[in-house]
Amino acid sequence: MKLARAMFGATALAAAATTAATAAELTIATVNNSDMIIMQELSSQFEEASGHTLNWVVLEENVLRQRVTTDIATGGGSFDVITIGAYEAPIWGAQDWLAQLDDLGDAYDYDDIFEPVRNGLSANGTLYAVPFYAESSFTFYRTDLFEMAGIEAPDEQITYDEFADIVAEVHDPDNGVFGTCQRGKAGWGENMAFVGPLVNAFGGRWFDMDWNPTIDSPEWKAALTYYVDLMHSYGPPGAESNGHNENRALFADGKCATWVDATSAAGYIYNPAESSVSDTTGFFQAPKQVTDKGTGWFWAWALAI
Repeated sequence: MKLARAMFGATALAAAATTAATAAELTIATVNNSDMIIMQELSSQFEEASGHTLNWVVLEENVLRQRVTTDIATGGGSFDVITIGAYEAPIWGAQDWLAQLDDLGDAYDYDDIFEPVRNGLSANGTLYAVPFYAESSFTFYRTDLFEMAGIEAPDEQITYDEFADIVAEVHDPDNGVFGTCQRGKAGWGENMAFVGPLVNAFGGRWFDMDWNPTIDSPEWKAALTYYVDLMHSYGPPGAESNGHNENRALFADGKCATWVDATSAAGYIYNPAESSVSDTTGFFQAPKQVTDKGTGWFWAWALAI
């Protein structure tokens, strides 16, 4: 555990190199998002400086959550470092399933972590995971397609009804461009990452003030009807199988005119080595509907021991 903790500090390489007298191996479970792949590619620098070996288990998001949850709940010990988020960290930390990470050394600048991110990864004031990145959501759009359609990108937050009108204008499946790409793959971190804020925008909530479920409310019905109609009318075929990574690839390949998703994907979309639309992509706020409260999500992918 000391060796794993050393990886997280700003002096990680030096600390890790002196933590164990002999070379050690660390097994890291992570998600197959683009930024985590970059992290994996950089691990050779740590290995060269420390003499230790990093073994990576890179998994699709739903599989990662299943594997990691099973392993930690049963005490399996398959992983030394795990990639989790702002949902699991406080719950598992409160159960003493994770190591406390409040003592990474003076060189680790805790003040550099935004307060909402740190709070989201803490339980009872103790940090249990350090963020690899944090994100909200906004709308990616194709500037060239908007210009061709005579559409001016909104400066203010528009409604989902107005968004659907825009999507209809830029939908051109005959030329391989779909009006919008949204998450359809089932999973609380896949399609529900989009559906949750969508329901918020339509005025819905998961529970009332007495903790009674409200998923049968008119607001939920309106939001889900909108979601299904939007995907069927203007999304690509097989949208029910597309999560974040699949839609990111579709947008980067020029197949989507709009995409409401993670702000963290901007680096990939703007990278000309990965994206054919790096110079024709813009952003505006994620839409609202009857309210603008909770219409953009908060998430942090983080590393825990």
